Amino acid sequence: MSDVYLYGMITPSIVHILHHDFDFPKANGYAEIGETLISVGGEAANSAVILAKLGLSVKLDGNWLNRRRADHVFGLLNPFGIDLSRLNLVDSGGTDEFVIADRISRTVFGNYATFHCGPRQWNEPQPNDIQAAKIVCVDPYFHDESRRVAELCVELGKPYVTLDCECDDYIARNAAAIVISHELRDRVYLAQDQRKVFERYLNSCQGLVIFTFGQEPLWYGRRGHVLRQHQPYVIEPVDTTGAGDAFRGAIAYGLLQGYADEETVDFASAVAANVCLSYPHALGAPGLEAILAFIAERRTA
Repeated sequence: MSDVYLYGMITPSIVHILHHDFDFPKANGYAEIGETLISVGGEAANSAVILAKLGLSVKLDGNWLNRRRADHVFGLLNPFGIDLSRLNLVDSGGTDEFVIADRISRTVFGNYATFHCGPRQWNEPQPNDIQAAKIVCVDPYFHDESRRVAELCVELGKPYVTLDCECDDYIARNAAAIVISHELRDRVYLAQDQRKVFERYLNSCQGLVIFTFGQEPLWYGRRGHVLRQHQPYVIEPVDTTGAGDAFRGAIAYGLLQGYADEETVDFASAVAANVCLSYPHALGAPGLEAILAFIAERRTA
């Protein structure tokens, strides 16, 4: 049994954090590297780390790992007690990335386009993993296999949380909650009225719909209800890498705890803020007690 089953991206990562006097440079420019850290990227991996830090039992599944970088991933994830038994190792292929982060942005260089255009490099989901979980997080990037996770959740009566699917996608329509970032909106709905796009999601999706806008107020709502807004916590970020992934994981936590939508969104915003105050990715973020203390302190202030 596990509280959460996560299916999606897991990537060995190197994070270069720029010196605080520098921003990400323009072409032919220069910036000083302040610190370099090994890390683990990928939406599923970051969500798994934050959910484990919040005290839940977590099982992680998804893409295959290149054998030469597997120790990198296992060494960083094992201390959190995450069940990694589904992860498969291969001699070639897999994903890889390095990230350059300043105070307000993170720029990712990787091999994801090649990874997604080639032969399948990810596991087929197993029904018993979904049956054994209380809630599921699914990344939409693995084509038929991602959809199969969503179908199994519907068949088995398991709620799931996803991110960055188009509004008419099966995964989006049947999710208990979906988080849509500016990356998806810029790629698919850039020239469209964003409020009308939000309404399309509300009409298509049966669960909680959330649009994030970085430091600007996010939008959330459900079918038949009006758009609501929530102001993210105002902070001085250290590294924003992994904040959106952690936010998605925290939404799943809120649903599992039975929080109201407003409380769920506020809690997830606090988790994302604390990820931005730490590094690399979600690895340095605090646990549940510190998150609750952060919320209480900000409410008092």
